[in-house]
Amino acid sequence: MRILLVEDDPQLGDGLTVGLRQAGFAVDWLHDGHAADLALQTEQFALLILDLGLPKVDGMDVLKRLRARGQTLPVLILTARDATGDKVGGLDAGADDYLVKPIDLDELAARARALTRRSAGRAAPLLCHGEITLDPAAHRVSRGGQTVDLSSREFSLLQLLLENAGRVLSRSQLEQSMYGWGDEPDSNALEVHIHHLRKKLGSELIRTLRGVGYTITK
Repeated sequence: MRILLVEDDPQLGDGLTVGLRQAGFAVDWLHDGHAADLALQTEQFALLILDLGLPKVDGMDVLKRLRARGQTLPVLILTARDATGDKVGGLDAGADDYLVKPIDLDELAARARALTRRSAGRAAPLLCHGEITLDPAAHRVSRGGQTVDLSSREFSLLQLLLENAGRVLSRSQLEQSMYGWGDEPDSNALEVHIHHLRKKLGSELIRTLRGVGYTITK
């Protein structure tokens, strides 16, 4: 699950990036509103975590431009602006959630999971498919009640496919969702992860449509 974090404080941005990655997210971190606005026009993210007091372009303007383009990306404002007027203005401008610094990383990760879950049209916190259950919060997968050990990449890939069960996802879509900038995969990495998932969870779980992509059938 790929997140764009826009935060100009180096220490806070670094801490949030590390913490969110430990929670299972792929995180791209930018320091100013202009760079964020450009990235949002060209890249695909599951969530935007946005500071308001940004250099070059204010965070509120980044949000307004995003919504003016018709983009429905979930947005969580993370800011020191704690006045009620700021909260109301941010939510009315199109934000989906609003957190005031300082924040607890566990709460931030939980809110991120909730926003991406609702954005995908899913209410239940668990992803289930036959005997397989994936718990994003606990970062745990079980098959028939037995825990299955997956690498972080295997977990991310399985989560993406389960969230989009019934849809075919291309290699490009999967890689864009799993990897951030500077974290490009090897040419055969995706196939290796799929091979491992099939070995651990059943050979029939993931279907390959040659030249198109991969899917888990509903």
